[in-house]
Order: sequence, then structure tokens, then C-alpha cells
Amino acid sequence: MARPVLERSLSLLLCVVSRLLLALLSLVQSFGPRNLRPVPPVVRPLLLLSGVELARRIRQRQVKCVDIIQEYISRIRDVNPIVNALVSERFAAALKEAQQVDNRLAEGGEDERSLEESVPFLGVPFTVKEAFALEGGEGCIIAAAGSVMGVGSDIGGSIRIPAFFNGIYGHKPTTGLVPNDGQFPNATGLRAEFLCTGPMCRYAEDLIPMFKVMAGPNISKVKLDEEVFIKKVKFYSMEHDGGSPFLSKVDNELIHAQRRLIEYLEVQFGVQVQQVEIHKMKYAFQIWSAMMSSPGTDGKEPKSFKDLMADPGKEIKPLWELAKKILGLSPHTLPAIGLGIVEDLVKVNHRSNAKLMNLCQNLRAEFSSLLGDDGVFLYPSHPKIAPRHHHPKLMPFNFAYTAIFNVLGLPVTQCPLGLSKDGLPLGIQLVANHHNDHLCLGVAQHLECAFGGWRNPGAP
Repeated sequence: MARPVLERSLSLLLCVVSRLLLALLSLVQSFGPRNLRPVPPVVRPLLLLSGVELARRIRQRQVKCVDIIQEYISRIRDVNPIVNALVSERFAAALKEAQQVDNRLAEGGEDERSLEESVPFLGVPFTVKEAFALEGGEGCIIAAAGSVMGVGSDIGGSIRIPAFFNGIYGHKPTTGLVPNDGQFPNATGLRAEFLCTGPMCRYAEDLIPMFKVMAGPNISKVKLDEEVFIKKVKFYSMEHDGGSPFLSKVDNELIHAQRRLIEYLEVQFGVQVQQVEIHKMKYAFQIWSAMMSSPGTDGKEPKSFKDLMADPGKEIKPLWELAKKILGLSPHTLPAIGLGIVEDLVKVNHRSNAKLMNLCQNLRAEFSSLLGDDGVFLYPSHPKIAPRHHHPKLMPFNFAYTAIFNVLGLPVTQCPLGLSKDGLPLGIQLVANHHNDHLCLGVAQHLECAFGGWRNPGAP
């Protein structure tokens, strides 16, 4: 797909700048201190139970809710000085609420079955982000066992990327199933169709019950109670996006992990995983950017990302910020500046924008035809294994590996696949067709047994 010279030149400039800054950052960090404090392993038994199991034990009065909450408060106090993931604690309020749960159960007015149906996670602690694009903290505190599950939002990968980097599960539902009410800033126009709220957790068995709670009445649109038989699933696999010059190459260990997954599926279940080449995936970032900048059904332009970057009453000029960034004078991250530049280009080049929107529609139809009601697509969650701090800011387009599925509206589950040679999480995206969330969630539950799921940090 041909693109204007200006657009190609600016995109290339962003890539060159990001790689130079990344090389410089790597050099600086190589001389930095290496005596980082590891997260201590989890040894308290209550911290090693899923949300479903904790809820069951609370309903059966096997354990008091107050004791569970106190265990998690202690764990957060142990790990948060290391990971700096929790920015606002409400420990006193949580303990008060836990006592109310214990009092409710002590009254004995409700049987276990009715409690499971009406309040399936009664007494189970969870975390939730309170600011835009902070799922990194959510993923981190869950992985560190400071929380058993959490709520994330995803308009380009903000559930799946932190879940991948931290070795936990994250599900981006089919568009429109989970309400986005109450988020700030909330999406408007077409962006409201791309923003998804979904579960993040350590244990795959928590995904579907969490999803049911979050979706409410919309859960009737999907078949979450339908058992998934791996032998009946048609699997398709693609190891990279096709070679976009603006994205990093996929790490070899991630490719090998995907191939081990394929071997497992073929040997254990006798399925034939079909390798596919979907050429439009090469333009994932451009497609996502064009769709994000498109007006809604009411014809109104969405609030631009650069407007969100700016202080009230002020204007951000992305090209000027890029020049300042090169000199180390801009407070904005390279991905933010890059998005601002792309937004401006999209508004100027209406013809290219229209082509990209059409490409999105064609890609959506291609996936729908490929996957049907029994297909799962295997695709990297990110081209790079969890990088060092600040590195993602200098790889501004890599989130396209997850972002493309937001504009396609497809359900996706990030699933852990063990650890790299350096002990960092490996993972894969499991993608199904619209309203077939049960397929990717069901496959994720199967793979937890085979590949170990979440790993206890610091444990041998």
C-alpha cells in the first residue's frame, strides 16, 4: 500500500529517533546499578488461591474474609516498595467491608448456592486502576500477588501488554459486551467501539466468572457456558506482522514459544495448526491510527490525543515536541508524540485515511471468514519480551500487535506460556471471531495446565 512521501519520511524519522534513544538508554543502563531487589516469593497459602476458590471458601465459612484481606494488605506492604504499582491504598475501608461480609455470613440467612449466583466473588479482594493507561501497575501488582484479580481497559493493548509483560491473563472482550461507563477520559465517537473493559488475573479459571460479572445482561450474547473441546477447534498461526519497518522484529524466544505451543496442540490433540499470512497485518499501526482519528456516526471529530496531552487552554505541536525530544527537552513520551504526529497526518491526508478505513473493513471480513465459529488465531502479544524500564516508550509502534484487534472488534485473551531463559514471561494472543469469547477463554484454561500459567515470583 503506497503512502505519501511526507508520511513515510516522518514515520521513518520517528523510528530512527526512537532507536537512537533506545541505544543511548541501553548504554546508560548498562553502567547503572544491577543490585535490584527481587520480589519475594509467595509463601502464604491464601495468596496462592484463585478468586473462585477464595470465594468458595468464604461462602463455606472455611476462612474469614477479614483474614484474606489482611493477608493481601501484608503482601502489598511487602512488595509495593519494590514494584511501586499501588498508588492509592484503602486498607482501612477494605477491612471494614470484609468485616461486613463476615457478619453477613454469620447471620446465616443465605445459602451457599444463592450467594454464588448473586455475588460470586463475595469477599474476594481486587484492584482497579483509577487513571488513564495505568494497567502496567495493575498487571504488576497482580503478578506480584498483591492482588488476585483486577479490572483493566484496553483501546490499544492496555490489558494484554501489561498482562504479557507480567505473565498473567488478560482478556479483551468482543466490542460492546462490557460497559465502559465511568472511565476518564471516556472514549467518544468510533473510539467508544474500540475501547474495551475486561478482566486481568493470575488464574485462568477466574476469567469467565469475572467476565460474567462485568458484562452483566450482555453476557447472553456469548456462549461462556459452552465447553470448549480443543480437538474441535481450528487453529491458525502467524509468527509476525509480515515485516512492518516501523515495528521491532519478534524475539526468537517468542517465536520458539509459539512453535512449542503448536507442537503441543498437534501432538496432544491431533489438530493441524494452519500457518497463515495475512498481509494487511503489516499495516496494523496505520489502520489503528486512521480508525482512531475517524469521526463518529454523528460526524463529530473525536478529541485528539494531542489535546489530551496539552494543559487546559494550551496547544501541543507534535513536530515541535519531537524536535525538543531529540534534545531531551520535551516532557512527553515518544509514543505520545508519535501518535500526535500520525493524527495530524491522517487529518491532512483524507485520501490515505479513507483507504486505511477500507482496509480495516476488508481485514475484519477476512478474519471473520477465516475464524468462523470454531477458529482461534495464534499471534504474538508483543514483539519484545518484557523490556527494561522506559524501553517501551522508545518503541512507539510495537503496540500495533495488540491494537489492531481493537479496531477489528475481536475478542482476545493474552495467555502465559512459561518463562524465557532469563526468567521473563512468554505469552501468546488467542484470538476468536466476534462473540466467540468462549473459545479463546476456553483454550487459555487448557493451556494453563500444560504451560504452567502464572509463575510465583522469586520461587525456585
